[in-house]
Amino acid sequence: MPTYDYVCEKCGRDFEKFQSMNDARLTECTFDDCDGSVRRKIGTGAGIIFKGSGFYQTDYRSESYKSGEKKANEGSKSTEKKVEKKAESKPAAKKADS
Repeated sequence: MPTYDYVCEKCGRDFEKFQSMNDARLTECTFDDCDGSVRRKIGTGAGIIFKGSGFYQTDYRSESYKSGEKKANEGSKSTEKKVEKKAESKPAAKKADS
């Protein structure tokens, strides 16, 4: 159930009311010392909050982005293999006996 924001047109105070979407709008101020009429404020709503594990930046990427990222990762892996092969082909340095 959403929380609605209201403002009193007589006293100018703001307040919130937790109501069902099917409930009728409030028409009178809820403060005891005021009997003014109220109007519901238009809000922007609440932002989406992701809680828990499993929400990652890459979960909702487009297919073209995913394929480009995959190609980029494959290219970096082949570069790493070339570096490993060069390191293996170098002769080992001789140790000086002391």
